[in-house]
Amino acid sequence: MGEYSAAQKEAMKKEAGIAACDFVKSGMKVGLGTGSTVKYTILELGRRIREEHLDIEGIPTSDATELISIEQRIPLLNWEECTGLDIVIDGADEFDPNLNLIKGGGGALLREKIVAESSGGMVVVADASKQVDILGTFPLPIEVNPYGWEQTRRRIQQQCEGDVIVREKVQGDPFFTDNGNLILDAHFGPNIDAPLDLESALKEIAGVVEVGLFNEMADIVVLADPDGCQMIRKDQARI
Repeated sequence: MGEYSAAQKEAMKKEAGIAACDFVKSGMKVGLGTGSTVKYTILELGRRIREEHLDIEGIPTSDATELISIEQRIPLLNWEECTGLDIVIDGADEFDPNLNLIKGGGGALLREKIVAESSGGMVVVADASKQVDILGTFPLPIEVNPYGWEQTRRRIQQQCEGDVIVREKVQGDPFFTDNGNLILDAHFGPNIDAPLDLESALKEIAGVVEVGLFNEMADIVVLADPDGCQMIRKDQARI
Protein backbone atom coordinates (compact mmCIF):
# COMPACT_ATOMS: atom_id res chain seq x y z
CA MET A 1 0.00 0.00 0.00
CA GLY A 2 1.62 3.21 -1.12
CA GLU A 3 1.87 6.52 0.68
CA TYR A 4 -0.10 9.35 -0.88
CA SER A 5 -0.66 12.99 -0.02
CA ALA A 6 -4.10 14.23 0.99
CA ALA A 7 -4.47 15.96 -2.38
CA GLN A 8 -3.54 12.77 -4.24
CA LYS A 9 -6.04 10.73 -2.23
CA GLU A 10 -8.82 13.23 -2.88
CA ALA A 11 -8.11 13.26 -6.61
CA MET A 12 -8.12 9.45 -6.69
CA LYS A 13 -11.40 9.30 -4.77
CA LYS A 14 -13.02 11.65 -7.26
CA GLU A 15 -11.75 9.68 -10.25
CA ALA A 16 -12.95 6.33 -8.86
CA GLY A 17 -16.31 7.73 -7.78
CA ILE A 18 -17.05 9.17 -11.20
CA ALA A 19 -15.80 6.12 -13.11
CA ALA A 20 -18.16 3.83 -11.18
CA CYS A 21 -21.15 5.70 -12.61
CA ASP A 22 -20.56 3.99 -15.97
CA PHE A 23 -22.10 0.83 -14.48
CA VAL A 24 -25.39 2.65 -13.88
CA LYS A 25 -27.95 2.63 -16.69
CA SER A 26 -31.41 4.15 -17.04
CA GLY A 27 -34.11 2.05 -15.46
CA MET A 28 -31.92 0.79 -12.63
CA LYS A 29 -32.65 0.80 -8.93
CA VAL A 30 -29.36 1.76 -7.28
CA GLY A 31 -28.00 1.37 -3.77
CA LEU A 32 -26.23 4.58 -2.81
CA GLY A 33 -23.31 4.01 -0.48
CA THR A 34 -21.77 6.13 2.23
CA GLY A 35 -18.37 7.76 2.44
CA SER A 36 -15.92 10.25 1.02
CA THR A 37 -15.33 8.36 -2.25
CA VAL A 38 -18.90 7.39 -3.12
CA LYS A 39 -19.85 11.03 -2.48
CA TYR A 40 -18.36 11.74 -5.90
CA THR A 41 -20.49 8.96 -7.38
CA ILE A 42 -23.64 10.57 -6.02
CA LEU A 43 -22.62 14.00 -7.30
CA GLU A 44 -21.97 12.56 -10.76
CA LEU A 45 -25.25 10.62 -10.81
CA GLY A 46 -27.05 13.81 -9.90
CA ARG A 47 -25.33 15.63 -12.76
CA ARG A 48 -26.26 12.91 -15.23
CA ILE A 49 -29.88 12.98 -14.08
CA ARG A 50 -30.07 16.74 -14.59
CA GLU A 51 -27.99 17.05 -17.75
CA GLU A 52 -28.22 13.68 -19.49
CA HIS A 53 -31.70 12.58 -18.37
CA LEU A 54 -30.44 9.46 -16.60
CA ASP A 55 -33.53 7.72 -15.21
CA ILE A 56 -32.78 5.91 -11.96
CA GLU A 57 -34.11 5.48 -8.44
CA GLY A 58 -32.00 4.97 -5.35
CA ILE A 59 -31.95 3.74 -1.79
CA PRO A 60 -29.42 5.45 0.51
CA THR A 61 -27.32 3.62 3.09
CA SER A 62 -27.25 6.44 5.65
CA ASP A 63 -28.96 9.63 6.68
CA ALA A 64 -25.98 11.58 5.31
CA THR A 65 -26.29 9.89 1.92
CA GLU A 66 -30.01 10.54 1.90
CA LEU A 67 -29.40 14.27 2.39
CA ILE A 68 -26.85 14.57 -0.42
CA SER A 69 -29.05 12.44 -2.72
CA ILE A 70 -31.98 14.76 -2.13
CA GLU A 71 -29.74 17.75 -2.83
CA GLN A 72 -28.75 16.10 -6.12
CA ARG A 73 -32.41 15.44 -7.00
CA ILE A 74 -31.98 11.68 -7.14
CA PRO A 75 -35.41 10.03 -6.80
CA LEU A 76 -35.42 7.85 -3.70
CA LEU A 77 -37.25 4.62 -2.86
CA ASN A 78 -38.05 2.99 0.44
CA TRP A 79 -38.04 -0.70 1.30
CA GLU A 80 -41.82 -0.89 1.46
CA GLU A 81 -41.97 -0.29 -2.29
CA CYS A 82 -38.67 -1.91 -3.32
CA THR A 83 -37.93 -5.64 -3.15
CA GLY A 84 -34.45 -5.52 -4.65
CA LEU A 85 -31.80 -3.40 -6.32
CA ASP A 86 -29.93 -3.80 -9.59
CA ILE A 87 -26.63 -2.53 -8.25
CA VAL A 88 -24.99 -0.86 -5.27
CA ILE A 89 -22.00 1.45 -5.42
CA ASP A 90 -20.17 1.85 -2.14
CA GLY A 91 -16.74 2.54 -0.71
CA ALA A 92 -14.43 0.41 1.41
CA ASP A 93 -11.89 0.99 4.14
CA GLU A 94 -9.80 -1.97 2.94
CA PHE A 95 -10.05 -4.73 0.36
CA ASP A 96 -7.94 -7.85 -0.11
CA PRO A 97 -7.00 -9.85 -3.25
CA ASN A 98 -10.27 -11.82 -3.00
CA LEU A 99 -12.26 -8.55 -2.87
CA ASN A 100 -13.30 -9.16 0.71
CA LEU A 101 -13.84 -5.81 2.41
CA ILE A 102 -13.64 -3.99 5.70
CA LYS A 103 -16.36 -1.34 5.83
CA GLY A 104 -17.92 0.80 8.52
CA GLY A 105 -15.45 3.62 8.99
CA GLY A 106 -18.38 5.96 8.44
CA GLY A 107 -20.57 4.05 10.88
CA ALA A 108 -23.17 2.87 8.32
CA LEU A 109 -22.18 -0.80 8.08
CA LEU A 110 -25.56 -2.31 9.01
CA ARG A 111 -27.49 -0.37 6.39
CA GLU A 112 -24.66 -0.84 3.90
CA LYS A 113 -24.83 -4.61 4.33
CA ILE A 114 -28.63 -4.71 4.03
CA VAL A 115 -28.36 -2.80 0.76
CA ALA A 116 -25.44 -4.88 -0.53
CA GLU A 117 -27.25 -8.16 0.18
CA SER A 118 -30.31 -6.83 -1.66
CA SER A 119 -28.38 -5.87 -4.80
CA GLY A 120 -27.75 -7.78 -8.01
CA GLY A 121 -24.16 -6.58 -8.09
CA MET A 122 -21.72 -4.56 -5.98
CA VAL A 123 -19.24 -2.02 -7.30
CA VAL A 124 -16.70 -0.75 -4.80
CA VAL A 125 -14.98 2.60 -5.30
CA ALA A 126 -11.57 2.98 -3.71
CA ASP A 127 -8.28 4.77 -3.92
CA ALA A 128 -5.04 2.81 -4.00
CA SER A 129 -4.41 3.27 -0.27
CA LYS A 130 -7.29 0.85 0.47
CA GLN A 131 -5.68 -2.15 -1.30
CA VAL A 132 -4.02 -4.60 1.11
CA ASP A 133 -2.69 -8.13 1.05
CA ILE A 134 -4.39 -9.10 4.33
CA LEU A 135 -7.25 -7.28 6.02
CA GLY A 136 -6.99 -5.74 9.45
CA THR A 137 -4.67 -2.74 9.44
CA PHE A 138 -7.85 -0.66 9.45
CA PRO A 139 -9.68 -1.36 12.73
CA LEU A 140 -12.68 -3.64 12.19
CA PRO A 141 -15.97 -1.82 12.96
CA ILE A 142 -18.51 -3.90 14.85
CA GLU A 143 -22.00 -2.49 15.45
CA VAL A 144 -23.37 -3.52 18.85
CA ASN A 145 -26.55 -3.01 20.82
CA PRO A 146 -26.08 -0.45 23.62
CA TYR A 147 -27.54 -2.84 26.20
CA GLY A 148 -24.73 -4.73 27.88
CA TRP A 149 -22.16 -3.40 25.41
CA GLU A 150 -19.43 -3.77 28.03
CA GLN A 151 -20.00 -7.53 28.12
CA THR A 152 -20.24 -7.67 24.35
CA ARG A 153 -16.87 -5.94 24.16
CA ARG A 154 -15.34 -8.45 26.59
CA ARG A 155 -16.48 -11.32 24.39
CA ILE A 156 -15.18 -9.62 21.24
CA GLN A 157 -11.89 -9.04 23.05
CA GLN A 158 -11.51 -12.81 23.37
CA GLN A 159 -11.27 -12.95 19.57
CA CYS A 160 -8.97 -9.93 19.20
CA GLU A 161 -5.40 -9.61 20.50
CA GLY A 162 -5.44 -5.82 20.02
CA ASP A 163 -7.63 -3.20 21.63
CA VAL A 164 -11.40 -3.08 21.19
CA ILE A 165 -12.37 0.57 21.53
CA VAL A 166 -15.75 2.29 21.76
CA ARG A 167 -15.96 4.79 18.93
CA GLU A 168 -16.50 8.35 20.13
CA LYS A 169 -18.06 11.30 18.38
CA VAL A 170 -15.98 13.59 20.57
CA GLN A 171 -13.89 12.68 23.58
CA GLY A 172 -16.12 11.14 26.21
CA ASP A 173 -19.20 11.23 23.95
CA PRO A 174 -19.93 7.91 22.21
CA PHE A 175 -20.78 7.76 18.52
CA PHE A 176 -24.24 6.36 17.78
CA THR A 177 -25.17 4.96 14.39
CA ASP A 178 -28.27 6.00 12.46
CA ASN A 179 -29.84 2.89 14.04
CA GLY A 180 -29.06 4.00 17.61
CA ASN A 181 -26.28 1.45 18.14
CA LEU A 182 -22.66 1.77 19.25
CA ILE A 183 -19.57 0.97 17.19
CA LEU A 184 -16.68 -1.01 18.65
CA ASP A 185 -13.46 -0.71 16.62
CA ALA A 186 -11.45 -3.92 16.98
CA HIS A 187 -7.72 -3.55 16.30
CA PHE A 188 -6.81 -6.92 14.84
CA GLY A 189 -3.84 -5.67 12.85
CA PRO A 190 -3.08 -7.11 9.38
CA ASN A 191 -3.92 -10.64 10.50
CA ILE A 192 -7.45 -11.28 9.20
CA ASP A 193 -6.51 -14.05 6.78
CA ALA A 194 -9.77 -15.99 7.32
CA PRO A 195 -12.39 -13.23 7.21
CA LEU A 196 -15.36 -15.57 6.69
CA ASP A 197 -14.50 -17.53 9.83
CA LEU A 198 -13.99 -14.35 11.84
CA GLU A 199 -17.27 -12.85 10.70
CA SER A 200 -19.12 -16.04 11.65
CA ALA A 201 -17.49 -16.16 15.10
CA LEU A 202 -18.23 -12.51 15.88
CA LYS A 203 -21.86 -12.74 14.77
CA GLU A 204 -22.43 -15.59 17.25
CA ILE A 205 -21.87 -13.13 20.10
CA ALA A 206 -25.12 -11.84 21.61
CA GLY A 207 -25.19 -8.08 21.32
CA VAL A 208 -23.35 -7.95 18.01
CA VAL A 209 -25.71 -6.41 15.46
CA GLU A 210 -23.41 -6.49 12.42
CA VAL A 211 -19.75 -6.92 11.54
CA GLY A 212 -17.87 -4.71 9.09
CA LEU A 213 -16.55 -7.65 7.08
CA PHE A 214 -18.18 -7.76 3.66
CA ASN A 215 -17.14 -11.16 2.41
CA GLU A 216 -17.81 -12.50 -1.10
CA MET A 217 -20.08 -9.54 -1.87
CA ALA A 218 -18.06 -7.20 -4.09
CA ASP A 219 -18.02 -7.93 -7.82
CA ILE A 220 -15.78 -5.11 -9.06
CA VAL A 221 -13.43 -2.64 -7.43
CA VAL A 222 -12.95 0.60 -9.31
CA LEU A 223 -9.45 1.41 -8.11
CA ALA A 224 -7.88 4.80 -8.70
CA ASP A 225 -4.17 5.47 -8.33
CA PRO A 226 -2.03 8.41 -9.52
CA ASP A 227 -1.75 6.78 -12.97
CA GLY A 228 -5.50 6.41 -13.52
CA CYS A 229 -8.34 3.96 -12.88
CA GLN A 230 -8.36 0.18 -13.19
CA MET A 231 -11.19 -2.30 -12.80
CA ILE A 232 -10.48 -5.29 -10.59
CA ARG A 233 -13.14 -7.85 -11.43
CA LYS A 234 -13.84 -10.94 -9.37
CA ASP A 235 -14.09 -14.27 -11.14
CA GLN A 236 -17.78 -14.96 -11.82
CA ALA A 237 -18.67 -11.33 -11.20
CA ARG A 238 -22.39 -10.69 -11.59
CA ILE A 239 -21.88 -7.47 -13.52
